[in-house]
Amino acid sequence: MKALLLFSAILALSILFQDDNSPLKVTSYKWSHARQKIELPPAQGTVPPAQQMIPQNRNFARNARVNDPQGVRDPNADTVDGRSAALERSVADSRAPQTKTMDGFAYRIKVQNQSANIVEIVFWEYQFQDPAQPDLVARRQFLCGVNIPGGKGKELEGFSLSGPSDVINVKTLASNTFKETVLINRVEYSDGSIWQRKGWNLAEVKGSYERVLREQWVPGTCKGL
Repeated sequence: MKALLLFSAILALSILFQDDNSPLKVTSYKWSHARQKIELPPAQGTVPPAQQMIPQNRNFARNARVNDPQGVRDPNADTVDGRSAALERSVADSRAPQTKTMDGFAYRIKVQNQSANIVEIVFWEYQFQDPAQPDLVARRQFLCGVNIPGGKGKELEGFSLSGPSDVINVKTLASNTFKETVLINRVEYSDGSIWQRKGWNLAEVKGSYERVLREQWVPGTCKGL
């Protein structure tokens, strides 16, 4: 995952080999309708200030308040520090994590690492092409942080709000005659070496790449570009 941290550094890396034969072999692929829960990260709160030293907080008065009946207002709530802490709690509550369910599409592929090196980063895309309009191609690109040892396989899954219907006409979609293709665009290894497909440029996803770097990552997950 270290290669994800510096976009400029990745651009500066030399690509050791580049051809049309991907070192990651795609053994199967499919897409389906899916629903995904998206949780916003919680806001970073601040440490509440220490209670102001008022007469009610001195030892004798504080011990006496232990026996106060339920419902008696805490005198600390009326101090500057108390009001400040209450305001901070209110702001933190308004920024609490929220989960929203989104309707979209899941894109799944299975890959086999045909090299001896450990794969750490994979850029790939799922393409849809309408035979009636071959110039129109829908591309769903994903970036995955993985750990695939040499000779091993792994299933990768990306989620997108967009599906094939964005470019495929309704008749073609209903008859399921559109062409599906999966391309491995770039592979980065644990030893720093890189393979990249001819005709694909990392700069074309620079904006979305920088966006996903600001999001929370879970090892083994894929982010849409």
